[in-house]
Amino acid sequence: MGKVAADVDALRAALAPLRARGGRVVFTNGCFDLLHPGHVRYLAAARALGDVLVVGLNGDASVRRLKGAGRPILTAAERAEVLAGLAAVDHVVVFEADTPRDLIVALAPDVLVKGADWAAEDIVGRDEVLARGGRVERIAVVPGVSTSELLRRIRGV
Repeated sequence: MGKVAADVDALRAALAPLRARGGRVVFTNGCFDLLHPGHVRYLAAARALGDVLVVGLNGDASVRRLKGAGRPILTAAERAEVLAGLAAVDHVVVFEADTPRDLIVALAPDVLVKGADWAAEDIVGRDEVLARGGRVERIAVVPGVSTSELLRRIRGV
């Protein structure tokens, strides 16, 4: 089971022994509101790209700004707990900004992952990771599976 980091400094300290051994840190981020099979597959594929998977989780105010009124469905603490319970997830850290750029800079991941629904040039943190010699990977998304689709189904019942 993964761990929810208190803050970025605590997470950096937790990652230090892995880095000292030459381990690869993989980072991805998102809202992860109402976890679904697409999320689970995506996170498993991301974890396979390195030794540790860190998930940056948008805080509640950030989700509201990005997704609109009525979101998130689950609080950041609830979403973090669910994510940390997945076998693929090693660490979860909540961030309050609309983008994870500062978090990516602070954590300096070896591999940055986003869904293939993101154009490579639009991936936040891409330039910073590439400048350090890291990689950026895009993972295929499961067609027709999304939190928005789940909400449409729920509301249609």
